[in-house]
Amino acid sequence: MDSDEILVSLRRIMHRIDLHSKQLQRTSGLTVPQLLILHSVARAGSLPVSAIAREVSLSQGTVTSVLDRLEKRGYLVRRRDSPDRRVVTVSLTGAGKQAVEEAPGLLQEDFVDRYDRLPDWEQKMLAAAVERIASLMDAETMDAAPILEAGTIDPAADPPDASA
Repeated sequence: MDSDEILVSLRRIMHRIDLHSKQLQRTSGLTVPQLLILHSVARAGSLPVSAIAREVSLSQGTVTSVLDRLEKRGYLVRRRDSPDRRVVTVSLTGAGKQAVEEAPGLLQEDFVDRYDRLPDWEQKMLAAAVERIASLMDAETMDAAPILEAGTIDPAADPPDASA
């Protein structure tokens, strides 16, 4: 495979991520980080903000910004933990639970399912190849979460068509 074929494959991956992000925003009105956070809270029942940040691999500041938007839309509520008033616990409202149930699957879920079915040697080969590509593109030190999303640089931003 020559460099042009690799670049075409990378472009296809980027295009697939972009299409999926737009479809998710169109059908659910949610961004990928918003949906990841809702899924995380739904699985646990309620979680402190710091635990959500760890689980979705986003900074606490980004998570707080996403939570602000989700709370304004009526998808979740935040409460101060009674023994330690510094701890803010997040839980879903009925609307938040419904949004999680009705939202389409995330692209990374399908990827992880398929990747996990590969033999160990192939997983290691792919991981090494992708890490090497990141290195060749001077991207190996960039901070990134395991989220497949295209579009806005700020994952807390509302989707363009979801402001209603």
